[in-house]
Amino acid sequence: MCGITGMFDTRDRRTVDRDVLVRMNDSQHHRGPDETGVFISPGVGLGHKRLSIIDLSSGQQPMSSADSNITVCYNGEIYNFMDIRRQLEDYGYKFRTHSDTEVILYAWMEWGEACVQQFRGMFAFSLYDKRTGTMFLARDRLGVKPLHVAALASGWVLFGSELKSLLAHPEIKRDLDVHAIEDYFTYGYIPDPRTILKAAFKLPAGHTMLLRHGQQIGLPKPYWNISFSHTHKGSEADLAHEMTERLREAVKIRLMSEVPLGAFLSGGVDSSAIVAMMSGLMHAPVNTCSIGFDVAAYDETGYAQQIADRYKTNHRSRMVAANDFSLIDTLVNAYDEPFSDSSALPTYRVCQLARENVTVALSGDGGDELFAGYRRHKMHMHEERVRSRLPLGFRRPFFGFLGKAYPQMDWAPQFLRARSTFQALGMSTAEAYVNSISIMRPHMRQQMMTNTYRREIQGYRSLDHMRKVIDSAPADDVIGQIQYADIKIWLPGDILTKVDRASMAVGLEAREPLLDHKLLEWAAGLPLNMRIRNGQGKYILKKAMEPYVPHDLLYRPKQGFSIPISAWFRGPLKNTISEMLKASPMLDTGWFDRGFLDKVLDDHARGVADHGRLLWQVLMFDRSLSRLVGTPSKQLV
Repeated sequence: MCGITGMFDTRDRRTVDRDVLVRMNDSQHHRGPDETGVFISPGVGLGHKRLSIIDLSSGQQPMSSADSNITVCYNGEIYNFMDIRRQLEDYGYKFRTHSDTEVILYAWMEWGEACVQQFRGMFAFSLYDKRTGTMFLARDRLGVKPLHVAALASGWVLFGSELKSLLAHPEIKRDLDVHAIEDYFTYGYIPDPRTILKAAFKLPAGHTMLLRHGQQIGLPKPYWNISFSHTHKGSEADLAHEMTERLREAVKIRLMSEVPLGAFLSGGVDSSAIVAMMSGLMHAPVNTCSIGFDVAAYDETGYAQQIADRYKTNHRSRMVAANDFSLIDTLVNAYDEPFSDSSALPTYRVCQLARENVTVALSGDGGDELFAGYRRHKMHMHEERVRSRLPLGFRRPFFGFLGKAYPQMDWAPQFLRARSTFQALGMSTAEAYVNSISIMRPHMRQQMMTNTYRREIQGYRSLDHMRKVIDSAPADDVIGQIQYADIKIWLPGDILTKVDRASMAVGLEAREPLLDHKLLEWAAGLPLNMRIRNGQGKYILKKAMEPYVPHDLLYRPKQGFSIPISAWFRGPLKNTISEMLKASPMLDTGWFDRGFLDKVLDDHARGVADHGRLLWQVLMFDRSLSRLVGTPSKQLV
């Protein structure tokens, strides 16, 4: 696991500024504290920071082929590299190391751009071929590992694992992308391929990009897709058995490591399943860790302890105070651009805890996306039954009226909050799903943003990208459509970004067996009743895990990895955000209505409405903007 960065001259083969390259590379020291390396050739510079996991003695990067014609700079793990290596050895290739990095070099020589089809794992890499004057950039199928790119006016193309490496280059402009701001205040993150800056973009998951000396930069090319088609016809028992075997195999190939390895254990279905499989595959007890909270409603350590006791793991847990908001500026530095998933805070804490004992940790991320485990999936399915029976021309005015007339009751139990349901029934499928995952609904964004901002975005709507993905999804049912959108947008933009930055900030490698692309492709072929049945999401996963995980844990209500942000803004963070709203760089842009934000804060403080997530979104945007534009933000007190 590492951090990569580099620059490539698309005009000619000009001299690389070594000092600039070193600064770009050093900005990501946290991603690879064990070793550092740079490679410079006419028109090309590559930088690498290494967290040593496999082949500790000879896996240094950037790594060149024996003839020095090809050089690779790589972040990630290719779990099937030994199989690929044996195949390449049969073709006559000679290997000098035992690392998966060298496999990429010779896979390129054998298969060219199609080499990525051979790789099973998580990766982002840059590969320079001196023979053809080309730079090949690639990102894994799901987007577990990040890669940011910027094309400068001078003809240089920059790239790096994190945006901060690009920001270390003196020529990059820090002008904000107004469309990305609309995306952020819709989703709480900025979906690929945008970044907060006009000058930079993210290479989308499952894409490659080829650069050439003397040619203009081209568009990224997709190399992988997934289809949610009902292809599996076996019995429930047969599918549950196959589920178990496929999960066990996905876990097994992720156990390769020359450094201490463990697992996150939250007490939820997914992490419990991973630990159960690990325990059956490892000779020594599994190292597990969990984070708990001193507020019972947010604490799951008791459930985690059940699994730890059952499998006799070396378990460690640590309690975090419910007012643990001292990490805000640490998170802003880790994520670079605005990112408001508040579970990033406990994720960072559990990564800190894990890193005290291990260098690699397996996680349960991906189970909800893979098997339709979110509450919103079930709600969307129920709502779609109504939407499918009534034409939109009738639903939009009728349910739209009810949505406006029904009182807003954020304080009430979930079953009494019918307003959002009425609103969803008056929308198209895509609109309703975007509405369900939005932190700030359209009418709120309309009130918060000024006319100046609305003129600048020129009618751009953040839901259009999501709608396009949902409408084009290769799926046999509506849940498959939104799962497809989750995998293409939500997963790389939110979940995997959260885990990558939090783990890498403390020098920890996180691996996600449930996001093995072969397991994913199999699960996408399950019929709907194997994903959701009788109100249970992740149905087949739970059935498969019944012999391994206690029944009360498998079928208890889902509990998110969350923090009490609403209480914070009525207590310890009330003055912090109040002071921020008096003097903030975000208000200096002229894009935000100060009066609206003041009212939001006042309504929240008085308990009239619950705007905790919105206020957290605003606070994280302010902190990120302060860092991006070079204005020091006030430290929390």
